[in-house]
Amino acid sequence: MTASTVIDVSFPGEGGTRSGRLYRPDVAHPVPCVVMCSGFGSTMDRLFAWAQTFADAGLAALVFDYGGFGRSDGDPRQVVDINGQLADVRAAVACARADEAVDADRIVLWGNSLGGAHAITVAADDPRIAAVVAQIPFNGFPRRVEGRSTAHTLRLMSAILWDALRGKAGLTPHYIPLVGEPGQVAITNAAAAKDHVRTLSGEQSLWRNQVAPRATLQMMRYRPAESAARLTVPLLVCLAADDAETPQELSGQLAERAPHGQLKVYPGTHFSFYTDAQTRRTVAVDQIAFINEALGLAP
Repeated sequence: MTASTVIDVSFPGEGGTRSGRLYRPDVAHPVPCVVMCSGFGSTMDRLFAWAQTFADAGLAALVFDYGGFGRSDGDPRQVVDINGQLADVRAAVACARADEAVDADRIVLWGNSLGGAHAITVAADDPRIAAVVAQIPFNGFPRRVEGRSTAHTLRLMSAILWDALRGKAGLTPHYIPLVGEPGQVAITNAAAAKDHVRTLSGEQSLWRNQVAPRATLQMMRYRPAESAARLTVPLLVCLAADDAETPQELSGQLAERAPHGQLKVYPGTHFSFYTDAQTRRTVAVDQIAFINEALGLAP
């Protein structure tokens, strides 16, 4: 296990500064860096454990908050903007490349859920990216969603459209929970999400169970599979067998479309990647092996 140092970093973004944290192995030479993109409505503290795992393996890791979330600037708060987040990912890559401890030509983009789509999309247009890891990545909404009836779906769509109209008019967002109780208007009502929320709660957490739902309209038009088809570097897609949020029949297409795509499927649900320690350990071992092979590093 490699010793490492953790430092706070910042870099410019639209509407202010983006905050992040860089995990740097304590070695005398520049090392590859994993730039980590969090998911829908997420904050960087959800990825601290993953970043430390990469640092323990001798890789630098950069986590950061998108604009309007966590410690980063940006108003209104808790509003997911696809183009803005893609710009933040590019800025985070530039921040990593500028650090003296990082090998600027061995940057790996790593993304979780919606961040997985972002990692693929940004890498497709950046020939200097060395590899991509997309974990439970978004690739379109499933036709049927766990815990959501037709009536519930209509109520959610009303909230989405109302929030979108408020955004067009320059009014404050109409927020709904990211994770809700059964029957509550929320982004997800999956039973497994409740355990996930418990791991995020607390005074020290940057995460808030609140989001402006207008972003789902952008996500309906988001096509990361088109970017996957243009990838020239290795791509590893890691999925959960019983994932109802980013199901294999959709997200698996990202590995199929990529010229150098690989797919690994693990037991559990979408939220097992957050809440189940054994899943995280198993997935991390596979991801580190993939990165080492893609970069030509010794195991």
